[in-house]
Amino acid sequence: MTLYSYRTSTRDGEIDEGFIEAADEKAAIGRLKDTGVIPLRVTAQKEGYRGKIRFRSSRADIQTFTAELSTLLNAGLPLDSGLRIIADIFEPGGMKSVVQSLQGSVREGISFSDALQKHPGIFPRLYINIIRAGESGGTLNEALEKLNEFLESERDLREHIISALIYPAILVATGGVSMIVLFIFVLPKFSVIFAELGGALPLPTRMLISVGNGLKASWWVLLPVMVMGWLSLRHYISKTTAGRYRWDSIKLRLMGGLIQKLETARFCRTLGMLLKSGVPLIRALNNAKDVIDNQVFASALDSVSKGAKEGKGIVAPLTEANVFPSLALSMIKVGEDSGQLDEMLLKVASAYEKTLRETVRRFMSLLEPVLILAMGLIIGFIVISMLIGIFSITDMPF
Repeated sequence: MTLYSYRTSTRDGEIDEGFIEAADEKAAIGRLKDTGVIPLRVTAQKEGYRGKIRFRSSRADIQTFTAELSTLLNAGLPLDSGLRIIADIFEPGGMKSVVQSLQGSVREGISFSDALQKHPGIFPRLYINIIRAGESGGTLNEALEKLNEFLESERDLREHIISALIYPAILVATGGVSMIVLFIFVLPKFSVIFAELGGALPLPTRMLISVGNGLKASWWVLLPVMVMGWLSLRHYISKTTAGRYRWDSIKLRLMGGLIQKLETARFCRTLGMLLKSGVPLIRALNNAKDVIDNQVFASALDSVSKGAKEGKGIVAPLTEANVFPSLALSMIKVGEDSGQLDEMLLKVASAYEKTLRETVRRFMSLLEPVLILAMGLIIGFIVISMLIGIFSITDMPF
């Protein structure tokens, strides 16, 4: 049996928390429902765990908000009651204040989508448009379910890519620190020894000693220059349109296939979900373009909305944009011709997300040994250069 912590609500909005033992999460939820309460959260606990330690990002807050509001509305609770219950989930400040503001707006008679629109820094346009479409069709709970599925899919893909990059990042950081220690602390000590022993040193040894002495003498100048250079480059890339476009162009040339799969999956899933939720095509296209991260890719899609307005559909404009894979375009065309564009877009997204995971796995399996080899060659060159210097002074054969 596994221990689960739970958070539940009664039909009157009373919150309860505690622990329950069950064979699995589904069984725990079933036992709670049998008692007449609404399960809000059921989480498996590690052995010996009883506290509540939470690490939340704004994305995680939005996903929690969406999932639990969907659960409450499906259970038959009114929107304002659901918002009141959800406000108690979050810690004071931050998301709690946002939910309380939403509850106040809804009680004043403002629509939920208009209330969300008051917090553009929290809820993106895509989120608001799906909620608005659900409200107009009387299917707000279904819109929240679709949003929750979309957020979960996006989170899983993002976490997969981040987890794949963790090991190479640690490897590069460790190798960089090792080389800095060698150049700044180890090599200058050898230079003192070589100077005391006298004699001519081989070229590689002289080069390394010069670099080490230079770094030790001028690190206090180099470090601020590097920091300022990094901050300036970061500002140019993130704050200027030209810088962002140029950086994205470089990334597209270096990792074209990977970025193409990522942006295709992101665009198709967003557009398919919007259309399935009842958002008009032109608005859905504009929203879907906004989720594209690569500016070169996004700029190529500027003509798609115009083509759709002129009655060309979306396949012809997407083909003219020349950024999507031919297989994706063929599948979208089948969906457009059969009147099932939303379903086909979601299938394209699922297919390319699967392909992307496999591509990332293969790329990382190649990158890791390349990094290890590169770090080994650099550090090996430093060690061998020092040994050559020692052996040349002591007249020992190398």
